[in-house]
Amino acid sequence: MTPQDQKKRKTAEAALDYIKGARVIGVGTGSTVNHFIDCLVDYKIDIDGAVSSSEGTTQRLKDAGIPVLDLNDVNEVKVYIDGADEVDPSKRLIKGGGGALTREKIITDACDQFVCIVDESKMVNSLGAFPLPIEVIPMSRSYVARQVMSKFGGQPEWRENFITDNGNQIIDIHNLDISDPVAMEKEINDIPGVITVGLFAIKPADVVLIAYDDETKVM
Repeated sequence: MTPQDQKKRKTAEAALDYIKGARVIGVGTGSTVNHFIDCLVDYKIDIDGAVSSSEGTTQRLKDAGIPVLDLNDVNEVKVYIDGADEVDPSKRLIKGGGGALTREKIITDACDQFVCIVDESKMVNSLGAFPLPIEVIPMSRSYVARQVMSKFGGQPEWRENFITDNGNQIIDIHNLDISDPVAMEKEINDIPGVITVGLFAIKPADVVLIAYDDETKVM
């Protein structure tokens, strides 16, 4: 296991403390979350099932023998475990590098507690170095890109040959100055054609578990 994978495993193991007593949990998408799914198996965690944020995670959960539940069929998601592409000191995030941002945002809003698991490389003083993903209705892609450029600057790039699990497209906005993540999230949400923006600032993480070489810190 590489040093990076060791950090991801450490923060995934630390997340297990936050699902004690939960019967239904939300499970995100990405390499750190894959370690969390492995932990569910290795530590024989007893849950009724998981709500998944992507088709890839759904398949991985099924392969691990963990029941996958439809969010429409559950009354409560006690805790949601997911990673992030960037995390600022106020626990606000950029997510969506893997393209699952819409389902991730839905589960984030539906859960009682959102626990974000990252290694130290994802911590930043301000968001924006990582390109900001926006999921859009296909016909609106160019229009949304122009609107974002005129309002906020940055360089939009179409994520070519990528279709989300919802059948939509993604544009990634490079070189953004995100001084007010909450205001930007609201304004981008209001552009017609936008499904979801990868800013998780209006509802940030409740807890961030950060893996360093020698310890895991809680924020």
